[in-house]
Amino acid sequence: MMKETYLGVHVSPLTYEGIVTEVKARMKRDEQSTIIAVNPEKVMTAQKDPQVKDLINTSTFQIADGVGILLASKLQKGNITSRVTGVDMMARLLKFAAEENEPIYLYGAKKEVIELAAENIQRDNPGITIAGMTDGYEQDEEALVQRINDSGARIIFVALGSPKQELWIRRNMPRLKNVLVFQGVGGSFDVFSGTVKRAPALFRKTGTEWLYRLLSDPRRLKRQLNLPRFLIAILFNGRN
Repeated sequence: MMKETYLGVHVSPLTYEGIVTEVKARMKRDEQSTIIAVNPEKVMTAQKDPQVKDLINTSTFQIADGVGILLASKLQKGNITSRVTGVDMMARLLKFAAEENEPIYLYGAKKEVIELAAENIQRDNPGITIAGMTDGYEQDEEALVQRINDSGARIIFVALGSPKQELWIRRNMPRLKNVLVFQGVGGSFDVFSGTVKRAPALFRKTGTEWLYRLLSDPRRLKRQLNLPRFLIAILFNGRN
């Protein structure tokens, strides 16, 4: 898989369907896969934090979760033609898990949030097997690893926030031999539970969810400034 690189950070130029196809093939070969969302804010953080850059670049799939990545690819004549958001990637993997009878595990968020998310996931994906779930306040990591191994789960969604979730995945992947797909999903459980509403469809289709979030919460302005900083850096540094 040829990847594009922006400011030293890799991005996978695959669509949702392309990633699911690759994941399915890797699962058949018993190969573990990791999925991490990449947006301009994360790329800019990676410029200052080598650990964040390493967590992104050593993942199997770095999804283009952010209109800034799409714009950068267009500016540099790359092959990324559409966004692949973390929450929608999770939804596609849930559908895949239901169709292929691959048990899943949910880890992270508050107890009431994960329970609501599980109910809605079960309702929207008939036949899916939720092998287990643990909220994000579990203190005994050894017990959690054992619980996941005993569950028989093959796909796990980790909602601890970044980079905590990616560090957890890196630390425990070697001990979770049965789990073949790991996705860090940030606040996606909040969306699946209905606790947090997504931006209206118009904003999602036009890639301006960032604007909706800014209008909803002006305190995000400092974070959103990463988008113009990122694009300016791309114009000066090119695709590298």
